[in-house]
Amino acid sequence: MAFLFLRYAQSRVTNRIVVLDLQRSFGSLRAVDGLSFSVAAGEIYGLLGPNGAGKTTALRILAGLLKPDGGHAQVDGLPVGPDPIEIRRRIGFLTGSAGLYGRLSARELLRYTASLYGVPANRIEARIAKLSESLGLESLLDRRCEGLSTGQKQRVSIARALVHDPGVLILDEPTTGLDVIASQGLRDAISAERARGKAIVLSTHYLAEAELLCDRVGFMHEGRLIREGTPTSLRAETGALSLEAAFLSAVGVTSSLSGTATP
Repeated sequence: MAFLFLRYAQSRVTNRIVVLDLQRSFGSLRAVDGLSFSVAAGEIYGLLGPNGAGKTTALRILAGLLKPDGGHAQVDGLPVGPDPIEIRRRIGFLTGSAGLYGRLSARELLRYTASLYGVPANRIEARIAKLSESLGLESLLDRRCEGLSTGQKQRVSIARALVHDPGVLILDEPTTGLDVIASQGLRDAISAERARGKAIVLSTHYLAEAELLCDRVGFMHEGRLIREGTPTSLRAETGALSLEAAFLSAVGVTSSLSGTATP
């Protein structure tokens, strides 16, 4: 297995995330079952599927928050497992379960997070200003986090994940709680990070969003990766008009609303 992992990791020297045969169970539940994929620098890879498909578990393993039962994973050249603290320094991780410090203002929170990650003191304010502009945080910076709406808290959480300018981004349902305008702003920010050469893996069950953002996607179902490719290739393979219809076809679900292309 180690030999296969080395070959998989070296197949594209620009890969910054490599996963091979990853496994994780909770009791009798196999949450992640032989998952394999890679993400190159300058690429957005989407893990798509319904709630309970195993997306969040896989991303938490990559972030060093969970230990896998089997398989191998590598993030930014480091194996997942032996030194989770070093991996966390190299990634930006967004998850809905990580709360904000309610008594701190958004500015104080971002300053504190940047200092924890070792961002030089003379660069922190400029970094906060840049993120505030791209994510529309200017009017929120000096408000306490406890007084922010769900969508506002999500935008601050995204800025927290980006404040140390990591080379790898792991985003779990990044647009949860955002309205249409804020979601578009976030998509623009994520695309800008891709253009800067970052490797980005995100999970979402909003397949239309993935169709707009992702270079490649993997369909997850019951812990397994059942199909992988570009949005265009997956639609073509299934004869579907949308990525959502392609996923439904891949899992054997028919819907009168999803539609397929006419032969």
